[in-house]
Amino acid sequence: MGKKNKKQEPEPEEEEEEEEILEETEFLQVDVGDIIKVKQVLDECVVGTLMESEDISAHGDAVELTEDVFGDNVKLILMFTACCFAAFAQFALAKDFPENRILLGFCVAVYFALSGVLQLIITFVDKDCIMITRPLEDETAIKLVKNKDMKNFGIRVRSDFPRFSEFYTVKLEFQGKEAPPGYVEQTWSVGKFFDVEGYFDEVGMMNEIEKLYQRFEAGKFDKPEKDGKVKTN
Repeated sequence: MGKKNKKQEPEPEEEEEEEEILEETEFLQVDVGDIIKVKQVLDECVVGTLMESEDISAHGDAVELTEDVFGDNVKLILMFTACCFAAFAQFALAKDFPENRILLGFCVAVYFALSGVLQLIITFVDKDCIMITRPLEDETAIKLVKNKDMKNFGIRVRSDFPRFSEFYTVKLEFQGKEAPPGYVEQTWSVGKFFDVEGYFDEVGMMNEIEKLYQRFEAGKFDKPEKDGKVKTN
């Protein structure tokens, strides 16, 4: 009979290196009672993880996700234009009021119209979207991924953190009107990533997002449940 292989134990040098890394790591501390701040930290971690190709999936830096900033540019242009009309009305026209009240009223109307359009985009178009990626363009990356639809469609990244809830949800789906069906979704308790003092386990969160992305990349989509529940972790 052959001898059983003993379980390899980490070398003392490796343990010391891990301890040094942990000591040098600065953990972000957040007031867990501030729901908006907690969601902001989690959303930034999700976006940062998906933008970092180095640790995403088994393919390493062969897969690069690029953010599609077209929508953000449109919103910036709307905001900038609205601010220009407001500044012109305030500093160039207000001193000659009421002689130029028609032009002043026009500038004010344009400002409110553009602000309204911007709010409608945020409310009905963006909704819970925190990032949109562009389709894969690198031929090497396209060959490596199993989900070939990623060559033609970008990914819409959505997050949800309801008020007075401890559960944070991330959903990945294809972007576009003609996008194929299929999505991956995961819900976690924020207590998994924050301790009682509010220190954030960024590495742990990144690992979970990487796993979620790997499922999407492999085409292992979730099946909608009748009661609307999703898996929690």
